[in-house]
Amino acid sequence: MTKKVSTLWTDVELEVAVDAYLNMREMENNSLPFNKADIGLKLRNGALTARTKSAVELRMRNISSVMNELGLRPITGYVPAANVGANVSGKIEKMLNNKGVFRLESLAAQASDALPHLKVEEKSEHYLESPPTGVRHPKQSIAPAITYVRDEKVREWVLKQANGTCEGCGHAAPFLGVDGKPFLEVHHVRPLAQMGSDRVENAAALCPNCHRRCHLAADGKAFTESLYIRVKRLKEEHFDVV
Repeated sequence: MTKKVSTLWTDVELEVAVDAYLNMREMENNSLPFNKADIGLKLRNGALTARTKSAVELRMRNISSVMNELGLRPITGYVPAANVGANVSGKIEKMLNNKGVFRLESLAAQASDALPHLKVEEKSEHYLESPPTGVRHPKQSIAPAITYVRDEKVREWVLKQANGTCEGCGHAAPFLGVDGKPFLEVHHVRPLAQMGSDRVENAAALCPNCHRRCHLAADGKAFTESLYIRVKRLKEEHFDVV
């Protein structure tokens, strides 16, 4: 049946599209697998039920266009639309700004530092013979980022259950934090960027080494899967989490 709707999108609908776009962009930036068609279908079966497939795709291309105009890389596959109304363009830009897309993000720099081998395009004996000159005043760069408002009660509950012991390796926390408590980090087993929930069934308390192992190790995926066996409360989640 053909949908009979207004051609004008509400601000709520537009924000849903922007959120979905940024989630996909973050997954793409982190080389995480996702399917645009599946995500589009989920949107049309949910908050964008009044919109057709072509309408949703065009809106994503509108967002790509705004991203492009702002000097930010659009999602691969969503070619920037040729014409975007000034009103819609302005709303999208404001939403992107409100979501911190233009903010300098220190975590992006930390993640970059964690993978120094990816920065070196060519390796040579030169680096073994003498130290590099380096840069006295490193340049700043604008790093697009998405932040999530997390439930502090979930974090506290998970840490309390761990009782100072890493739920990944079973070892005691490596040191005490500034608060005097054993330092562990709460890790979302299914990343929030992949539509994971902020619930105790998707959160584990890990030492910094195990946390990094999930994200950066060669066996990161296998280690992450093992958490479902080690931590009984964890449950695998899919895109239909509500």
